[in-house]
Amino acid sequence: MLVRLLYVSQPVGPITTTITTLILEKSDSHNKKANITGVLCQGSGLWLQVLEGERSKVNLLYARIMADRNHQNIQLLSMEEITQRRFGQWSMALVYLSKDDPMVQMSHPEFDPYTASAKDAFLILDELIKTGTPIVNAS
Repeated sequence: MLVRLLYVSQPVGPITTTITTLILEKSDSHNKKANITGVLCQGSGLWLQVLEGERSKVNLLYARIMADRNHQNIQLLSMEEITQRRFGQWSMALVYLSKDDPMVQMSHPEFDPYTASAKDAFLILDELIKTGTPIVNAS
């Protein structure tokens, strides 16, 4: 059974290019083996991530993320059964969101993933993927 999981977290400490690169390298290697796909939006002190794959494998990965000391304030926003993947082309892609990103500032200054509905979070996520600069494909 395929599932899609969406969560938000905050990094412990600053998000550096080195940390992001390590995350993407680990994700690429692990996710390809586990047949997990997804996207990571990073910016404004948050990580918003979608994971897709077999339920047991996504659950195991999410448990690892929950135990990862690089994350804090982790909150599950959605987990749903799916029949097809939305992000199947990426073992893990990155959308970097600068604090100065006009889409973030002007289109959705009120967006707070900790209080948003899962539906609204996915709508924002889809918009960020379309308008974000550029998606870095880890696969």
